[in-house]
Parts: sequence; C-alpha cells; structure tokens
Amino acid sequence: MAQNAKTVKRRIKSIANTKKITKAMELVAASKMRRATQSVSASRPFSQLSWSTIAAIGKAVQKSSHPLLEVNNQANKTLFILIAADRGLAGGFNANIIKATLNSIKEINDGTEIEAIAIGKRGGDALSRNKINVIARFENLSNKPTFESILPIGKMVVNEYLAKKYKRVILCYTDFVSSLTQKPNVMELLPLGTPNKELGSVGKEHEEAEEQQACEYLFEPNPQLVLDRMLPRLIETMLYQALLESAASEHSARMLAMRNATDSANDMLKELTFTYNRIRQASITQEIAEISSGKAAIE
Repeated sequence: MAQNAKTVKRRIKSIANTKKITKAMELVAASKMRRATQSVSASRPFSQLSWSTIAAIGKAVQKSSHPLLEVNNQANKTLFILIAADRGLAGGFNANIIKATLNSIKEINDGTEIEAIAIGKRGGDALSRNKINVIARFENLSNKPTFESILPIGKMVVNEYLAKKYKRVILCYTDFVSSLTQKPNVMELLPLGTPNKELGSVGKEHEEAEEQQACEYLFEPNPQLVLDRMLPRLIETMLYQALLESAASEHSARMLAMRNATDSANDMLKELTFTYNRIRQASITQEIAEISSGKAAIE
C-alpha cells in the first residue's frame, strides 16, 4: 500500500511538471499567434489585390505574351511547394497539410515527374519518407516570417519555370480561418492567370466583381517590360502571403493543442489526487485496525 502511494505521488509530481511546460508553451504560442494574425490581416488586402490582378491579366492578355502565363506543355515535371512547420506539438496541423499534399500528388496522372520544395522541416521529412524528390529545403521561416526570406524561393521558382523545366507549380499551405479553424489549401501557382482557389480567404464576391470589370489595359512603356517586372513580384507576394497564413495557422494549432494538453493534465491530476487520498485513507484505516486489534489482544 505504501509503495502504491509513492508511485501515485511520483506520477502526480511528474504530471504537474508537464502541466507547467504545456501551459508555458500555450502562452508562447498565443503570443506568436497574435503577432502572426496581425501580419496576416495587414497583408491580406494587398495579397487579394495582387491575386485579382493576376487573374485579370490572365484573362486580358494573350497567354503567349509572357512565359509565366502559358503552360509548358513540353515539360515533364511538376513542382510542389509545401509549407509546413519545423516542429511538432501542433495538433493535426502538419498531418493535415501533408495529407492534402500527398493526395494532390496522387491526382497528377499526366506522367510528369514530381519534385518538391519543402518549407519547414516536418514537411521535408514527410516528403522524403514518401520517396518524393525534395530539391530544396528551407527551415526556420515560420517563427518570424519576412518578405526577404521568401525571395530566394520565388527566384528559384520563376527561373526554373522560365527555363521550361516544370509544366506546373502547385502551392500547398494552410489557410488561417480563425484561431480554432485552419484549412489545408492546394492551389496552382504557375502558370499564372488561371487560379483555381483564392489565397487568403478571398470570397466569391471578389470573383463576381472582377468578372464585371472591363478587361482593357494599357501597358507603358510596353507589355513585355511591364510583365517582366510585375509578374515575378506577384509570385513572391503570393508565396509570402501563403507563408504568413501558414505561420498563423501553426501557432494557433499549437496554442490549442497545448491548451488541450493542459486541460488533460488537470483532469489527470484530479483523478490521481483522488486515488492518492483513497490510498492514504485506506492505509490510515488499516493502521487504526491493527492498533485496535493489538490493544484487544493485550486485554
């Protein structure tokens, strides 16, 4: 009985220490989430306007006017860009976006070879385990996302697509809906002008308004120069917005997971404390019975 009491007491102490850790991680994640959601909210209007501009340009100009607007039909590869987390302990955040990415890879049935760029350690490891050729890895970007950190990725994607190496470029990230909801999203980034999903939760009303706008543009000094300068910057903007959305989703998921872990620790502490008190009470009762029996035997 004494040994059981010591074991339960040890478990209570261990769970109490774990609770302190999960509570601290919850507070840290909440602080990072607030900063990330502020960044997402501030950048969404610009990102939405950029995305609408891409769609409008794609409809207004001929696809042959710029290589980033036309499909590389002769290319035999498809590039996936997966944005995940560097660490775990974030609930189903990593598992959901990795699953959506792998399902999208399985749907590619045109015979093209699959290659990937992994942003985040967990995503890169998962792709490697599934025998996907990861040509580049970028880590430690989600903690404090900056536009400068996304520029090498944007430059790599643009240069490889202009070299006609890839038939399409698909972006996989997690859209931040709220602190309780994060939605895995898979969208075609290249070729431009034919987006199948909006980045940053742009509603259908934007699409309807866009369709009603007149598709007549005047390019100065000439269309080629304007598109050469504009389209790569729009791609970088889309990648940066996806990174911000993913970072906000990651911190939100981790905050919720740590909160659930803390609540579970509280429940376990209550049960173990009740068990410990029962063991102590049984031990005291047994000692009293032994004392009473000894006294009766003496008399």
